[in-house]
Amino acid sequence: MATTTENSLEKQIGCIKYTLFCFNIIAWMLATSLFALTVWLRAEPGFNEWLKILEAESFYIGVYILIGISIIMMAVSFLGCLSALMENTLALFVFIGTQIFGFIATIAGSALLLEYSTMHSSLQPLLQVSISRFVSSSETPYSSYVLNMIQENIGCCGASGPWDYLNLRQPLPSSCRDAVSGNCFFNGCVDELTWFFEGKSTWIVAIALALGMLNVICGVMSLALVQAVKKEEEEVQAYRR
Repeated sequence: MATTTENSLEKQIGCIKYTLFCFNIIAWMLATSLFALTVWLRAEPGFNEWLKILEAESFYIGVYILIGISIIMMAVSFLGCLSALMENTLALFVFIGTQIFGFIATIAGSALLLEYSTMHSSLQPLLQVSISRFVSSSETPYSSYVLNMIQENIGCCGASGPWDYLNLRQPLPSSCRDAVSGNCFFNGCVDELTWFFEGKSTWIVAIALALGMLNVICGVMSLALVQAVKKEEEEVQAYRR
């Protein structure tokens, strides 16, 4: 009877151990993907230039956090694999702690990235102030250059719409009109830019949240493995007595 119980426990430990190993491989792949996407977003030259001109570099706060956590999670995944295969309880407890940290950090990084990249977020007031300032000084060469660059590439007009120019009794620039139809762009650049930034960050946040969910699963499975290993050790000690 005791042998049957031991064999059953060994099977449970083996099942948890190798499932945890596979989940850590998936976590490493997600962390690598997250690192690649966040570094690409941070290093993209044109995107960086726009954020700098519009004084909206707060967008990068969440990106920096996710870059850091992706590097940590890539390293931690190897710790998870080793601690699971070795059935080392101390290493497993350390791994559980890193999974809790990883979950909190990915949620925080994702929340901050969304806070500066979505509709009705902190990004829009920053864009509103910057673009309105350029519109009010659109006669100057630099402001005209910035507005033309944004309006032509994004397909927008003014901060909130073409009436930004009309209220200031300024003529609509040619970049406010569609080059093919000649019709004026109705949407303002604040909304269009926000949708543009949102599209850039959606996939990053999705991968980060998937990694955070995997942190929880790996943490719970590691705790279950610790309990199973302890139970096995207790049974071995009881058998020796």
